[in-house]
Order: sequence, then C-alpha cells, then structure tokens
Amino acid sequence: MKQLIKKSISIFAVFSLMLTFSVHQVNAADKIRWKVQSTFNTGWPALGDPVARLSDTLNRATDGRIQLKVYEPGKILPPLEISPSISKGDLPAAYNYMAYDQGRIPAAVLFAAVPFGMEPWEYAAWWFEGEGSKLANEIYNKQNIQVLLCSTIGPETAGWYRNPITSLDDLKGLKIRFSGLGGMVLNEIGASATLMAGGEIFAALEKGTLDATEYSMPAIDEVLGFHKITKYNLFPGWHQVSTSTHFMINLDLWKKMGAADQALFEMACTAAAMRAITTGEYLQGKQIESFPSKGVTAARLPDSVLRELQKVSARVMDEQSAKDADFKKVWESQQAFMKEYDVWQKWGYLPRNF
Repeated sequence: MKQLIKKSISIFAVFSLMLTFSVHQVNAADKIRWKVQSTFNTGWPALGDPVARLSDTLNRATDGRIQLKVYEPGKILPPLEISPSISKGDLPAAYNYMAYDQGRIPAAVLFAAVPFGMEPWEYAAWWFEGEGSKLANEIYNKQNIQVLLCSTIGPETAGWYRNPITSLDDLKGLKIRFSGLGGMVLNEIGASATLMAGGEIFAALEKGTLDATEYSMPAIDEVLGFHKITKYNLFPGWHQVSTSTHFMINLDLWKKMGAADQALFEMACTAAAMRAITTGEYLQGKQIESFPSKGVTAARLPDSVLRELQKVSARVMDEQSAKDADFKKVWESQQAFMKEYDVWQKWGYLPRNF
C-alpha cells in the first residue's frame, strides 16, 4: 500500500512538473514585445497620451507579459509610411491617425475627422454599436491590418489667425495649415491649405511661411506655442468636430493572438478612448479662461460663415463620394447614423444655452 502511495505521489509530482513546464512554455510563447510607432507626441493630453495609457494598462494587466514600446513621432517611420509598414509586417503596430492614409485609401479620412461631422460620443456610438468598426476593418483587413479605436476627442479650434475672420473673403489667399477634408474645403473657397506636422508649425508661423494654422484642442495648441505669434483663436471647430485615432495591428499577428489577448487589447483600447474623452473635456475650459492673460482673443465664426462652409463641405463630400465607392459607403453610414442620433439629441438633451 505504501509503495502504491509512493508511486502515485511520484507520478503526480512528475505530472505536475510537466504541467508547470508546459504552462511556462505557453506563457513564454505568448509574450508580446512590440515596437509601436505613434503619430502624436505621447505627452499631449487626450490626443497623444492614450497610447501610453494603453501600453501601461496592458503591461499591468498581464504582469509584464504584454509590453509595448511606444516611439515618439518619426522615430521609426514618418506618418505616411506607417500603414504600409504594418501591412507588410515590418512594423507590428501603431497608434495612427487614419487621415494620413487618405492618399492611398480615400475613405480612411472619414474615420479620423469630418467637417460638420459627429461629436466624440456620437462617433464612439457609431464605431462600437453601429457600422464604424465593421466598415473600418472591411477596408483595412484588405491591407492586412486590424483596427481598434483608441482615442476620440472633442473639436479642434477653427484655427489661430493674425487677424479676425468675419467672412469667407478673409480666408481667401491665406496660407494656412489645415488637414484632411477641412483643408479641401478651404482650398475650394480660395485659401492655400497645406498639411504640416505639428512640430513644424510654430517655425512656419514665425517665418511667415504660414499665415494661420489649426492643429488641435486649446490645451494641446498651448504646448505648441501658437498663441505667441497668432492672437486670434477662432471657434467652433467646424472642420473637425471630433478627432479619432486608432490602434493598428498587423492582421497576421492579430489572427495568431489568442482570443483572450485580443479581448485584452480591445478592452485596453476602449478604456484609453474613454479616458481620451474625459481628459479632453476636462482641460479646455481652464485653457480658454487663460487667454486674456496671454493677449489672446477667443472669437466665434459668424453663423453666416459657418453656413457657407457647410455648403462647401457638402459639395466636397459629394465629390469625394463620386470618386470612391468605399468613401461613399462609409459617408452614407455616418450620415444615416447622424440623422438618427439627431432625433435623440434634440429630444433628450437640454439646449446648449441652458
């Protein structure tokens, strides 16, 4: 009997050792060590720091098994090369602003920012509950990329100017940094809009290469120092009612990942997106209140100017829809949801003058 017990204990010990070794082997195989290129500075609140939150959350939640090394803009690749590199598998992942893919994938810009488009919580509803995630991944899976929403924040300002803007004529001939579809709209009305990286804008304003610029929310624009040169900050951000940034993963890597790890990435990205909204909304009021002490004037674009910009925006959207089937499909989905959401917004919420 004793011999049988000893034998059973020995077998159990060997089995336990084998199981422990096996589990360690699986865990070792499942370790994730990725280089991640960010298109935004990770120190910028709401716009850039979500990817730092994502990295920290995954590291803590897995006790170090998943570690993302996040690189500041341009340290691995410039923005326009990020998606092609992920597609080929040269770069595993990135925190990427999809408007940078507009030249190759016209519909990509619709997942980043749209003139007179959706507010951040509205975009999040369309992404998670509507067709947003499905449509984005239909498009990007063809590029061998999986896309997760990682940040959506409130409106940018309508730009920083040297002089007041009271009509569309005041915009004509201006050399202005404006990105994406908003830049197309300004070009239509006679401005000279150009895309420029955030770190290059201040020097361009200082040299006079740019007359004016937009970039982000007031708290981020403060970091970039636009207020030192341009003293009129206009509102509202008609061209970018929300700004959304996504986490892109090589699709082959995503498919090899277990369902549990996929869920971890999805949850961590969703949490980062939520904190992006809260951080962005928390900081802006205090920033605008500080304008007078810096000699900055906050001003609203007249309703007449906004209506004209809306008309031109509609024309630009129609033109882009006619050129690209995916653009048309995504834009129609967004319009349908905005129309539906507008019913709830009008009935459910207090008017903003209350």
